Amino acid sequence: MGAPKKADWREERRKQAWKLKQQGWQQKDIAKALGVSKGAVSQWMKQAREGGIEALKAHPPKGVKPKLSIEQQAQIPGLLVEGAEAYGFRGDVWTGKRIAEVIYRSFGVRYHPDHAGRLLREAGWSPQQPIERATQRNEEAIKQWYEDRWPAIKKKPKTRNTPSSG
Repeated sequence: MGAPKKADWREERRKQAWKLKQQGWQQKDIAKALGVSKGAVSQWMKQAREGGIEALKAHPPKGVKPKLSIEQQAQIPGLLVEGAEAYGFRGDVWTGKRIAEVIYRSFGVRYHPDHAGRLLREAGWSPQQPIERATQRNEEAIKQWYEDRWPAIKKKPKTRNTPSSG
């Protein structure tokens, strides 16, 4: 069957403490025998008295409740289909920061840009990085420079006339 899970051995320890208490053991002796504090045994005994042995069972952690409902999360791809420019952004690129802003505008819920990006990936999309370029950029002049000027100034590897020792 394999080794017990972490929560399982803790649950068994609480149940063992309850059994020992039912056999007449003192709480301080139970604590010493199980290697726990007297306060822990006291809490377990109170839980068992109030809720029975069921109260000593392991309970998985609850976790943080999502800020957006499942229905709201399902709406995110539909919002993004409209494009970033439809929300007043320059360039039709989605970033975590922009998605977080759209979520806030649409649902009134604030998300960190990294988390907004995770929501996007869960919906099957990928955040993108905008390419910032100067408006006065001349693509033709850049191409010409690479073809004519760059080869003349490009660092070339040194050539050796000696044969290799391989």
